[in-house]
Amino acid sequence: MFRDKTIRDFTDELASKAPVPGGGGASALAGAVGIALGNMVGSLTVGKKKYADVEDDLRSLMKRAEVLRKELLECIDEDAACFEPLAAAYSLPAETDEEKAEKDKVMEQALETACAGPFSIMEKVCEAIGIIEEFAEKGSRLAVSDAGAGAALCCAALKGASLNIYINTKMMKDREKAAAFEEKADKLSEEGSAKADEIFEKVKDSIRE
Repeated sequence: MFRDKTIRDFTDELASKAPVPGGGGASALAGAVGIALGNMVGSLTVGKKKYADVEDDLRSLMKRAEVLRKELLECIDEDAACFEPLAAAYSLPAETDEEKAEKDKVMEQALETACAGPFSIMEKVCEAIGIIEEFAEKGSRLAVSDAGAGAALCCAALKGASLNIYINTKMMKDREKAAAFEEKADKLSEEGSAKADEIFEKVKDSIRE
């Protein structure tokens, strides 16, 4: 499993010509690191008298953040699994009309499957951004930079995952379905990125006051 590899081994494979892991897996990892940084803010805050009034909120956020971190790490392997049918479809024969028709059919389904991984990543990352926002607002001022860094990483994760959807929808013959997928990706990316950028700017401004 890619998520169990060392950082060095994972990035070695990422840099190779192997089809997976790719942009989707890298985006999932970025999201996992981002929410982990959010959780770091919680860990550095709970137990401090100054923040006693928000401790219960922070502990609740930390539990959900930990679940999301693990789910995003799982997404690294899930994204690779979603890409496998598409990789196999590329190698199907297309000499006769029947073979071409069958390949088109298989490709269309494989392209849809290949979008499932990135969509899962984007949805989880959007939730992570909302949690990081609360960490930034309620957590220790001494650790707020980690919340800002987490938001920036999650923003990158969203944008990276979206590209893995667009590259697949571009090849879909069912343009209505492709448009629906792109609209969903646009909404997740735009709303999530805007929120992540807002968190980052607020954190930066608070540090530089």
